[in-house]
Amino acid sequence: MLVIGLEGLELSAQDRARLCASQVSGAILFSRNFASREQLAALIATIRELRDEPFPICVDQEGGPVQRFRGDGFTRLPPLARIGALYQRDRQAAIRMAEMHAWVMASELRACDVDVSYAPVLDLARGNRVIGERAFHADPAVTAELGAAYLRGMHLAGMAATLKHFPGHGSIAEDTHVEAAVDPRPLDELRRADLIPFAEGFAAGAEAVMLAHVTYPAVDALPAGYSKVWICDVLRDELGFHGLVFSDDIGMAAAESVGGVAARVNAHLDAGCDLLLVCGPALVDEAIAAVAHHAPCAPARVSTLCGAIAGTWQSLQDNPQYATFVSALRTLDASPAERAA
Repeated sequence: MLVIGLEGLELSAQDRARLCASQVSGAILFSRNFASREQLAALIATIRELRDEPFPICVDQEGGPVQRFRGDGFTRLPPLARIGALYQRDRQAAIRMAEMHAWVMASELRACDVDVSYAPVLDLARGNRVIGERAFHADPAVTAELGAAYLRGMHLAGMAATLKHFPGHGSIAEDTHVEAAVDPRPLDELRRADLIPFAEGFAAGAEAVMLAHVTYPAVDALPAGYSKVWICDVLRDELGFHGLVFSDDIGMAAAESVGGVAARVNAHLDAGCDLLLVCGPALVDEAIAAVAHHAPCAPARVSTLCGAIAGTWQSLQDNPQYATFVSALRTLDASPAERAA
């Protein structure tokens, strides 16, 4: 039920002990865990040796400002907002670009035995200072169409999709990493806007969703990740989503509203979250202790996040489709004059 962060480029003794806890269902990697593809492969192989059941290795590799693995052959992924801007000029080209972006991102990670990138971001681009250019577009219909295309690309590369940040983090200013965030709009208004891309993503077969640490007081007094109203009534019953529900990182400032680590963990589980992100290694031991008497997330459910069989990095480089897609992505970083040339 816990997906935990690790300390560095190699597993420490503490990392090893934590990864072996039965309540730990996966690991999330960050820039602090990456120096090269060779080092990354060794780290992941060591994790795999510790756990023989389904155990997803995860990362945030969205592109733009949030891309944990950079250099050593990884494509520099443009922010999703560039695809939204392309949509304004050429709808079909943007849909193809969303698929290509997703396929390149997921194919590179699968070639390194990473199972999951928490993507795509389906928040609306309406001024939130932490979402920013991570979002496709301000228009719910455009975001929905590009998000569905992104799912297709991920699935073609053998990667499960995790939609975030439900029910929508893009329409308020606050950054939940460092402050509480409140969205005062009523549920009907959210249904007409922020929920549309998520509903489309669920219809397209998304395997997982990540909850926002945002409070919507017109719907519930609790932040979405702690809310049975959002998880059980809206997400499960109204929208019919039956996949895995992730919390956002329990170490974020906006998650502190219910108390310490144990209180946060139990509030998420009580609300209906399946998997909890504990990204800071300093919080992991307390989180594990808090769930000692809980049954782990069922392996059959966790296995839906594990990647399909993938080729090697070299076979990916030899794939002419890969070269074509990478070249196409580079045009998103080009100036208008360079695109026209």
